[in-house]
Amino acid sequence: MEWLTDPQAWVALATLAALEIVLGVDNIIFISILVARLPEAQRARARTLGLGLAAGTRIALLLSITWVMSLTDPLFSVFDKDISGRDLILLGGGLFLLWKSVHEIHGTLEGEEEDGVSGVGIAAASFGAIIVQIAIIDIVFSLDSVITAVGLVDEVEIMIVAILVAVAVMMFAAGMVSRFVETHPTIKMLALSFLVLVGVALVAEGWGFHIPKGYIYFSMAFAIGVEMLNLRMRRKAKPVHLRQRGRSA
Repeated sequence: MEWLTDPQAWVALATLAALEIVLGVDNIIFISILVARLPEAQRARARTLGLGLAAGTRIALLLSITWVMSLTDPLFSVFDKDISGRDLILLGGGLFLLWKSVHEIHGTLEGEEEDGVSGVGIAAASFGAIIVQIAIIDIVFSLDSVITAVGLVDEVEIMIVAILVAVAVMMFAAGMVSRFVETHPTIKMLALSFLVLVGVALVAEGWGFHIPKGYIYFSMAFAIGVEMLNLRMRRKAKPVHLRQRGRSA
């Protein structure tokens, strides 16, 4: 615990916690969109459990850091490209995120109607199924987060504290993000598009092509900034309502 009296360690802790929060933005968006398919009474519990799983996954990976770093060792080659365990996880996670995001976009825009006119209702999503999907993507997002943390800080205690601080902030913000996304359908479409971009970046990363996430975050921030201006201009206009998936009629 010598780091508690080291000012540089506190600077490293603040830097790493801020980085973990930034890297957790895509995780918050993914969780917010998934839990929206659950009944209102279950959403807060699903968000808390999902972010708790994210924290647990990252801490577990930190405590097995030797194994995590061994994931960068090549396992086999495809077209003269060495494929490691990390590459396989990124490829699988990226493809899963692409499939899930496109599936949600399709279901929201072109899924079955769920109103009193059609009389057709879509069964509420299973709580367990949502948690399993969150757990799968948590592993992918946590892997890069842990590898980044190891590159910045040497003390495992600092990494764990930074993860706990970041998750606490994300738990505080997740509810507001969920409500904002659900209240503004165009923001939800932008969020799903953002997840498509993240999925493409993960697949590219798994295949050896690094796409700086800063480009993706900047593009998303710019798009949201433009949409916020549009929302102000349309405030008095009739709101747009997308079809809601995963809720009983």
